[in-house]
Amino acid sequence: MSSSPSHRRTPRSRTPHRRAAAVALAGVAALIAAAVQSGTATAAPERAPRAAGEAAPGSESVRLSPAQRAALIRAADAAKEGTARELGLGAKEKLVVRDVLKDRDGTLHTRYERTYDGLPVLGGDLVVESTAADATASVVRATRAAVRPATTKAAVPAASAERQALSAARAERASDPAVDREPRKVIWAADGRPVLAYETVVGGFQHDGTPRELHVVTDATTGAKLYEWEAVETGTGNTVYSGTVPLTTTQSGSAYNLTDGARGNHRTYNLNRGTSGTGTLFSGPDDVWGNGSPSNLESAAADAHYGAALTWDYYKNVHGRSGIRGDGVGAYSRVHYGNNYVNAFWSDSCFCMTYGDGSGNANPLTSIDVAAHEMTHGLTSNTAGLNYSGESGGLNEATSDIFGSTVEFFANNSSDVGDYLIGEEIDINGDGTPLRYMDRPSRDGSSKDAWYSGIGSIDVHYSSGPANHFFYLLSEGSGSKTVNGVTYDSPTSDGLPVTGIGRAKAEKIWFRALTTKFTSTTNYAGARTGTLAAAGELYGADSAEYKAVQDAWAGVNVGPRSGGGGGGGTSFENTADVAIPDNGAAVNSSITVSGRTGNAPSNLAVAVDIVHTYIGDLRVQLIAPDGTAYTLKAYGTGGSADNLSTTYTVNASSEVADGVWQLRVQDNAAADTGYINGWKLTFP
Repeated sequence: MSSSPSHRRTPRSRTPHRRAAAVALAGVAALIAAAVQSGTATAAPERAPRAAGEAAPGSESVRLSPAQRAALIRAADAAKEGTARELGLGAKEKLVVRDVLKDRDGTLHTRYERTYDGLPVLGGDLVVESTAADATASVVRATRAAVRPATTKAAVPAASAERQALSAARAERASDPAVDREPRKVIWAADGRPVLAYETVVGGFQHDGTPRELHVVTDATTGAKLYEWEAVETGTGNTVYSGTVPLTTTQSGSAYNLTDGARGNHRTYNLNRGTSGTGTLFSGPDDVWGNGSPSNLESAAADAHYGAALTWDYYKNVHGRSGIRGDGVGAYSRVHYGNNYVNAFWSDSCFCMTYGDGSGNANPLTSIDVAAHEMTHGLTSNTAGLNYSGESGGLNEATSDIFGSTVEFFANNSSDVGDYLIGEEIDINGDGTPLRYMDRPSRDGSSKDAWYSGIGSIDVHYSSGPANHFFYLLSEGSGSKTVNGVTYDSPTSDGLPVTGIGRAKAEKIWFRALTTKFTSTTNYAGARTGTLAAAGELYGADSAEYKAVQDAWAGVNVGPRSGGGGGGGTSFENTADVAIPDNGAAVNSSITVSGRTGNAPSNLAVAVDIVHTYIGDLRVQLIAPDGTAYTLKAYGTGGSADNLSTTYTVNASSEVADGVWQLRVQDNAAADTGYINGWKLTFP
C-alpha cells in the first residue's frame, strides 16, 4: 500500500466490536461489515429462513431466461452512471456491466468491471447488491483502494513490456512463444495500489502441449513485472466411461451430428490429433455414437457431449443458470487434441472445452467430472473471474473440482458413480488412482490439506486443496465414512470434528458465494467471508448451516470455530482491545501461560483477530517469553484486505511454555486504523 495522500477510503462507521470467543456474529450485516477478504462489503439485511434447515425462500436465485437476463443487464447499463456516483467513484471512473443475478425476493446482484480514463482496471471489479429499498444495499469490491493512479502516461515503452512477457513464457519452458496481443495500457489495481501498467498476452504452447495464453502485467512507469497468470485453465452414445447414454443431437437431411439444440447448440468437434482450429463437427448416417472403446473416435466424443449436457442441466436445474454466461448460449467441445496429450483445458478465447486422449491415446480425458471441471472454469471466468494465480487461482481450481464432483453426483450414472475423487476414471497416473482427493487432498502427494501463509506461492492445482477439503467437510463432515461405496477418512487441522450439512446445501452456499460474493482477487480469508455471507442469507446467521461453514473452514485452518475455539487442547486468551496507532509504534497484547510443563509444541496454534482497514500495512509477530520473535505476517502481505482473522501454526518447540507471550502488531503506513480485537494460544 502507498502512504501517499492519494490513498483514501469511503467514510464509514467503526467496525462493530467483536470478541474472538463469540459463538457467531450477530447477522450477515455484522459479518460483511467485518469482511476478511480482498475488499469488503457493507451491511445487508438478514432474510430469515422459513424453518430451521431450510433455505430462506427469498434468498435463492431465480431461473432467468436469456431474454430476462439481457433486460436486467440493459437496465443496469442504463443506470450505471448513477450507480458510479452512489459508490463514490471518481469522475474518470466508469462501470461496465458484466452479469446480473436476481433473487426470488427481488434482490439484484450486479457484477461490474471498471475503467479509469478509458483504461481497463484489472482488479477493479465489484458486485453491487440492490433491493427495492436501497439501490446499493451491499458492495463487494476486489480492492478497497481508490483508483487514482499517479499518472496515465507511460515512461516505459511497450516493446519493453513485450520482451518481459516473452521472457516470462520462455522461463516456463514455453514452446514457440509469440505475442498474441500486443501490450495494452491498463490500470493494475489487484495488489492494492493502482498503477499504470501494460498487459501483454503471449501465445504458443506450454511445456506439456497445452495452448498458452500467458498474461503478463508490467509497471508502465518502472518496467517491473507486477503479475502473471495463465488464462488457459486445465481440467444414444456408447461412451468410454459412462456406458450407454442418451445424447441430444441434430438431424440434417439423412445425416446426424453432435449439435445439442436443447442446450444452446453445444457442438462437439473432432480435432483428429490436431492442436489448432475448431476441427470437424462429428456427424454420421445414424444416431449411434461410438462403441465404448477409445479406439473408436466417436466414443470420447459421446463422453464429452454427454458431460457437457449434464453440466448444463446441473447448473440450470440446481442453480437456475442457463449456460455458462447465463445467456442460453452453449460452448463447444473439441476432442482428440494432440498426440498422447495428457490433459484437458478450458479457453475463454474460443469459449470451449478441449480434451486430450491421455498416454498412448488410450484414456481420453472426457469423464463426467473432468468435463464439468472444464466447463466450470468458464462459469468462474464469467462470474467471479478469480485470477488464475496465487490464492485466488487455488479457489478457481477448487471451484471446478467442487462442481465437477457435484455434477457427477447429479448425473446418477451407475457406470461412473458420484464421489469426492477427481479424475478417478481417466487413470492419469497410470496406476488406477484419482488425480485429486477432496476428503484428504494431501493423498495425491502434492496438494495441501489446510491453509498456511505461503500457500499462494504453489501451483494452483495444489493450493486448491484447502477449499476442496472445506467443501468435503461441509458436505459430509470429518472422520471415516462410506458414500456410494467409496470410503473416506477426512481429518481436520485443529483435531476437532466437523458435522456435515449435506452436499445439497453445501453446493448452494458455494455457488451463491461464487456468483455474488467473490471477486477476481478473493483469497482464502475472503472465501470464508463470502461463504458465511451466503450461508447467512440462505439459512440465517444463527443457523446450524452457518456454524458448520465456520467449523469447516476452521478444519482447514481458515478462521476460528463457531464457538470461538479452534485448536483443541488447552487455550489461553486475551480479548482486551488494543488500539493500533496509524503508522506508529508497535503495540503488544499479552497472555500469561501457566501450568504447562516443558517446552511449547511444534504446532502451537495462534488465533489472531485484528480489526483494521488495510492489513497490507501490518506486521504481526508472536513474541515468546524469552523475547524471540516469530513473524506471523510480514509487512506488505495481505494486499488490500480488511481485517485479519485467522490461525497460524508456529513451531515453538525451542521455547519454554510457561511465561508471558505477546502478540506484537505494528502499522507501517499512513491512512488506515484499527485495533487488536483479541487473540488466543492453543496448546494441542
